[in-house]
Amino acid sequence: QVQLVESGGGLVQAGGSLRLSCGASGRTFRFSNYVMGWFRQAPGKERDFVAAISQSSSLRSYADSAKGRFTISRDNGKNTVYLQMNSLKSEDTAVYYCAAGEAVSRTSDHYSYWGQGTQVTVSS
Repeated sequence: QVQLVESGGGLVQAGGSLRLSCGASGRTFRFSNYVMGWFRQAPGKERDFVAAISQSSSLRSYADSAKGRFTISRDNGKNTVYLQMNSLKSEDTAVYYCAAGEAVSRTSDHYSYWGQGTQVTVSS
């Protein structure tokens, strides 16, 4: 059906940077028709919105915690969405999930497909 695979996570020191990637595939899945988003879940916490980007990249949305530090982008030719994370803090430690949905939204119910997640650990 639809598969989303995140990559690029790892261990980084506070103040450092990481770039996450999420590749999408599927026989009937048209990547360019979907809003793409990033969510994260820290241990013992609920899944939180991080960023989203519209189909043509004309709209971008960020959580307050991500604004000014994170940048979401997409390459429809590569069926890939990215999350560039700069000035990382220990509070950014979480499993980061890629999602595909129907609308730019901060709530997970607007997203139909999800990846397995990639671990980001920020040491201080």
